Amino acid sequence: MTPAISKIIFVGLAVAWYLIRYKYARRSRREKVVSSARGPLETALLLISLSGLGLVPLLYVATGIPRFAAYSFHPALAWLGSFFAIAALGMFYLTHRALGRNWSVSLDVRENHRLVTEGIYRRVRHPMYSAFWLWAVAQALLLPNWIAGFAGLVGFGILFFGRIGREERLMLETFGDSYRAYMARTGRIFPSIR
Repeated sequence: MTPAISKIIFVGLAVAWYLIRYKYARRSRREKVVSSARGPLETALLLISLSGLGLVPLLYVATGIPRFAAYSFHPALAWLGSFFAIAALGMFYLTHRALGRNWSVSLDVRENHRLVTEGIYRRVRHPMYSAFWLWAVAQALLLPNWIAGFAGLVGFGILFFGRIGREERLMLETFGDSYRAYMARTGRIFPSIR
């Protein structure tokens, strides 16, 4: 493992993420949104997350900026980062496949929206967030730069903690007792964490 290969793996992660999401984004646009939490806060959170998981690390990969934050490359960490990247993409794909047309980049409820509790959702309520946490860890391990490497943990962390409570309230308002029962038997991000 070399620094160049590590960067290529990170770019591959970003490209694969886009390819997975593109197909499902096109499908979900056909379903009418009946309720949404879109607004300035949601937009700001999404932009912060995009900056941390995409813009800052891709700037680093392309230019080496910010150079002052670089530290020594460790192949073992990059190999571990590759493992987390594969896990993130697997989780990301399974989440999109299970959600189908219910998927949305924002907090939206679509016409004919149903509570998905099968597949990856059998044990985890928010596996999409799990996938992004795995991505953020992969980024920190693949990119030996204190800012670019850890920007994903910070950027996505801000989105996660700014959004998760609102998302769960939206699901409770939409699905009521069914969602309450689902919450009782699943972990929020990982099976054992509620």
